[in-house]
Amino acid sequence: MYIPEFNRIEDHLAWALVREYPFALLVSNSQSGPFATHVPVLARKDEDKLVLIGHLAKANPHWKLLEKEPETLVIFHGPHAYISPSLYENSESVPTWNYAAVHAYGRASVFWEAERLKAALVETIETFDATYSDQWKALREQYRTGMLKHIVGFEIAVERLEGKFKLSQNRSKRDQAKIIQSLQGNQESTVRDVARLMKDLGLGS
Repeated sequence: MYIPEFNRIEDHLAWALVREYPFALLVSNSQSGPFATHVPVLARKDEDKLVLIGHLAKANPHWKLLEKEPETLVIFHGPHAYISPSLYENSESVPTWNYAAVHAYGRASVFWEAERLKAALVETIETFDATYSDQWKALREQYRTGMLKHIVGFEIAVERLEGKFKLSQNRSKRDQAKIIQSLQGNQESTVRDVARLMKDLGLGS
């Protein structure tokens, strides 16, 4: 990913975005070219290692690609927003787009073991829908076990993170403040979140 130095972020900020925006794009190579799957992932730190965990439908051939070629890329996209040049002091400016993104590179392994899949599903439920946890546990064991036969788990040991926050860092403080003020007033939460990120980085002040 092309990252100008003023848009590059440290790993701890990149990891925070991964945790906050867990719906990712899993990308692998295939004989016919890149193959991608949109999938939610769990992100955890295992001692000093970063690990991503998720599962795929068994009918999705992506898990076979992970088996054959473990090297993979996982793309996380945070908030984004159009930035109008009308917000700049200098009228001779062009439109742009502010956004936050992280690319995680690593090696994947797949797993089918029932107990491991169960653990991954329970963690997924508790992370994204804790209120459903009791209902899941109350389902017939036969049903839950049957569902496991239709998925394949994957775990990715992250070897490198590339984080990019393109948030008008190259503009003046006054421009940044006007951008933040404009985005904060938008009805879309994704757009407002760009303003939040800018403020978190101390921009505009």
